[in-house]
Amino acid sequence: MTAILGIIFHFLGGFASGSFYIPYKKVKGWAWESYWIVGGLCSWLIVPPLAAYLTIPNFGSIISGEAGNTIFWTYLMGLLWGIGGLTYGLGVRYLGVSLGSSIILGLCSVFGSIIPSVYYDFVPTAGKDTITDLMTTNWGQMVLLGLLVCVVGIVICGKAGGMKDKDLDGAEKANDEFQITKGLIVAVISGVLSACFSFGIEAGSNMSKVANEIWVAQNPGQGEFLFRNNVVYVVILWGGLTTNFIWCMYLNFTNKTFGDYTNSKTPLLKNYIFSAIAGTTWFLQFFFYGMGESKLGNGPSSWILHMAFIILVANSWGLVLKEWKGVSKKTLTTIVAGILTIILSVLIVGYGNSLK
Repeated sequence: MTAILGIIFHFLGGFASGSFYIPYKKVKGWAWESYWIVGGLCSWLIVPPLAAYLTIPNFGSIISGEAGNTIFWTYLMGLLWGIGGLTYGLGVRYLGVSLGSSIILGLCSVFGSIIPSVYYDFVPTAGKDTITDLMTTNWGQMVLLGLLVCVVGIVICGKAGGMKDKDLDGAEKANDEFQITKGLIVAVISGVLSACFSFGIEAGSNMSKVANEIWVAQNPGQGEFLFRNNVVYVVILWGGLTTNFIWCMYLNFTNKTFGDYTNSKTPLLKNYIFSAIAGTTWFLQFFFYGMGESKLGNGPSSWILHMAFIILVANSWGLVLKEWKGVSKKTLTTIVAGILTIILSVLIVGYGNSLK
């Protein structure tokens, strides 16, 4: 039952992340950098401390009482992740929701799940899964198999993207910003750096441990604290805000788009509301991720499930939004095959967790 709850929470997080970009499509008359930072202020500055306040009493004292070294590394991972998050938006812009998310989050899945487990082989830590655990246990081997299948699904989705580009070459494209070469370069950068969020959670794990210990002491016999990671998110997202704010302000300056925020010729109220909804929805992915992680354990299986569900949902939205309109039947079959392969990977990882 614990594993099932963990999978459900990860699905909710994946649905939030795979869907967050949709409200941005309702923003009218604003440059990308303008609506991205307005949504980002909700994602990284407003909602995280609010969530921590509602779930962890005196969360500020946990942060202020933590060692400076821990805060630094957690913030730094957030800073690097911020670059990945920034380029994620560009990747989706150039490749579309389905293809962009598949490539970016596929790379993020691989790096974010494997590297921490390799690290814990050299620095053993109680409660952390190591790469040796994964390779030498039945459940771990099943999780690795799920990761491999997920990668295969991502490759298939990437192949579908290349086929789409050829199908639409010389014709009116469903997404007039679709640029395969520029999009792939941005997607690779984003995928690698986005994995730093996983590293940030690991770097700040002592804060979540303190939050968990306090809650367990106050609620004996009720298991692990569902919201323990909320305090870590506050610090990680400070880093993410720093990167994105600097870049968006630079773009506002160079593109002369500061006027977007007060341009009465655009639907200002709707633009602010849809951007805020997008930003809040984005944060909910990690809110539910933390809940899922508390049920499945702080290991690669949680990260794989989270990423796989995001890819699944994003690709489904791509079909709903007709991003594949005008492509051949073969191309459409290929993207559906990629989605089904990713679903299979989720089932395999879930089964592996049930054996743990």
